[in-house]
Amino acid sequence: MKVAVTYEDGMVFQHFGHSQAFKVYDIVDGKVKAAAVVPTAGSGHGALAGFLAAQGVDTLICGGIGMGARQALAQAGIRLFPGVQGDADHAVQALVESTLIYDPNTVCEHHHDHGQGHTCGHGESGTGCRHGECGK
Repeated sequence: MKVAVTYEDGMVFQHFGHSQAFKVYDIVDGKVKAAAVVPTAGSGHGALAGFLAAQGVDTLICGGIGMGARQALAQAGIRLFPGVQGDADHAVQALVESTLIYDPNTVCEHHHDHGQGHTCGHGESGTGCRHGECGK
């Protein structure tokens, strides 16, 4: 299994489409065998699913994520574990141990006017996210 985590400063970055890097883990026999931080080179929302597929990733752990990105990941055959917070390494270990706390219903929608109309599964419409920085 190859797992990617939206990554910034050791933590799960909270907005998939604004990820500047992923930490990619190779999992063999239930253990992390290798891990590396891979910069996205400026790829945006739509290109990130293809970027991950090209890295051989089959599983993604992230914070907030929009519907378009969810659909692109599904089309690429990448399993999704959204709504995760905290340390990236701990999140991957929890995934391996089947104890990862995530919210499958996490959906962030961002509009051109980021001061208005932001809704997220972890906050109230227009008030921002309670789960962390959402890239507004």
